[in-house]
Amino acid sequence: MKNEKLIPLLKSFIAAGSISGQEKGMADLVMNFCKENGYDSVQSDSYGNVICCIKGSKPGPKLLFDGHMDTVPVTDPSVWTTDPWGGEIKDGKIYGRGTTDMKGSLAAMCCAAADFAAETGKDFAGEIYVAGVVHEECFEGVASRKISEAVKPDYVIIGEASDLNMKIGQRGRAEIVVETFGKPAHSANPDKGINAVYKMSKVIDALRDIVPTEHPVLGKGIMELTDIKSSPYPGASVVPEYCRCTYDRRLLVGETKESVLEPIQAVLDKLMAEDPQLKAKVSYAVGEETCYTGEKIQGERFFPGWVFDKDEDFVQAVYKQLQADGFTPEITKYNFCTNASHYAGEAGIKTIGMGPSNESLAHVVDEYCELTELDGVYGSFKSIMKALLK
Repeated sequence: MKNEKLIPLLKSFIAAGSISGQEKGMADLVMNFCKENGYDSVQSDSYGNVICCIKGSKPGPKLLFDGHMDTVPVTDPSVWTTDPWGGEIKDGKIYGRGTTDMKGSLAAMCCAAADFAAETGKDFAGEIYVAGVVHEECFEGVASRKISEAVKPDYVIIGEASDLNMKIGQRGRAEIVVETFGKPAHSANPDKGINAVYKMSKVIDALRDIVPTEHPVLGKGIMELTDIKSSPYPGASVVPEYCRCTYDRRLLVGETKESVLEPIQAVLDKLMAEDPQLKAKVSYAVGEETCYTGEKIQGERFFPGWVFDKDEDFVQAVYKQLQADGFTPEITKYNFCTNASHYAGEAGIKTIGMGPSNESLAHVVDEYCELTELDGVYGSFKSIMKALLK
């Protein structure tokens, strides 16, 4: 199952570049393609997200395909064996930054929706939306809030890499900041100060004793220390008065901002009661980036987990249609965080992940996507439309 426009469209996406905050060229390509290929409306919002819609001839559910336009940077093009923005094809693979994560999927979405509408004469029940989303690599799900507010979808398909399997869940992610506050002094007289790093070392040891939460499908709610900083830095002959640690916490279904911090706060309260000199605080990291439109996008780094039962009606409807059309997906879960943290985790919208390629090929040197996987996901997307827009 092929579409002659798919590879040229993907090549143009790759050539555009589009690291987070610089997606305008990519957004223009998505909008132009959709305007030229039968979409009923094409618009963008204040963040620069692109929302393109095709309406069926009968009322029905709204089906949203979510594909982020941004990529991580290419830090050193010289170590690539192909041009990272060239879209070179060899040995049945197309190479370039974003081929797997996730311009290949977005290109397939654009083409599949246009072709489904043309092949059915728009004689289907409902509306198809294809969204090109900004800043996913920085804030999973934050920019998507504007899209779901505008569209109010009944179903969402996340196009992240899945090897053409159906993903019905993922752990979420939080960035947790732990801070200790000391008292500066000359390092020749350390007894005159309070070393915030020494205090933090006690905190780190105690936090390792927290038993992680666990979910039968999603696994453990891991909390891992990812960085530590002290101030002043460099600390020439100064006892550090401040120390900050960042933890990566993998979130499970039902965990809230309050429930995740509660055991950490309990540890800090106990330590501070035992040591009057220890002053410590826990919170979530807050990020802010500038969109290509000039708008600021800001969010607390708490992106919920989600999971659906494989026997739910919408999951089985898609699964059976894919099988009927000759595809052989497995029903499984993502190991990483996606925009579905908003759609499914925050908003409770029925969501499935489906994309070409393997997640291990995201963010790597010589990123590529198999051409057969692109053809497969293009066909799979049309099957999903058939299943949910009856």
